[in-house]
Amino acid sequence: MAFGSVPTPLGDMTVAVTEDGVAAVGWNARPEGLRARVLAGHGLVEVDEPGRTAVALGELAEYYAGRLRTFGVPVDWRLTSPTQRRVLGTLYETVKYGQAVTYGELAARSGTGVPARAIGSIMGANPLPVIVPCHRVVAGNGLGGFSGGEGVESKRWLLTMEGYLQPTLDWD
Repeated sequence: MAFGSVPTPLGDMTVAVTEDGVAAVGWNARPEGLRARVLAGHGLVEVDEPGRTAVALGELAEYYAGRLRTFGVPVDWRLTSPTQRRVLGTLYETVKYGQAVTYGELAARSGTGVPARAIGSIMGANPLPVIVPCHRVVAGNGLGGFSGGEGVESKRWLLTMEGYLQPTLDWD
């Protein structure tokens, strides 16, 4: 597993990339937190291969600059359970830039039989935020929660950047 970080308007993002693709993304002031979480119990070892992380970091930088709408970097789903993989895969494949889906709609689309409340838990445990866009999953009566970055304010920022939400007067 190779690790690298890129500065974003929402704080530094760290990626963890295997030989198969991006396995984890996290907002971390301290990238060692993501390292410890990803390496623990998965039988993975850290390698120093900046070239392995370059594409993912470049795409994240382009996304935050407003120049990338679809990630092309390969995704390695090994840190997800089969149910998480199905739900997150459905999200990844069907909810595009500037769109949103409710927890209940994603539950139905995924065909897993997982109730909407459990979809929220799967989004909270998403090891690949932004690339697998859990910020695009909203409550039927508002934004819902968000465990990445600064919480729901990060979700609001991402949805505003993508044009799903209208900017407020203090948007910069």
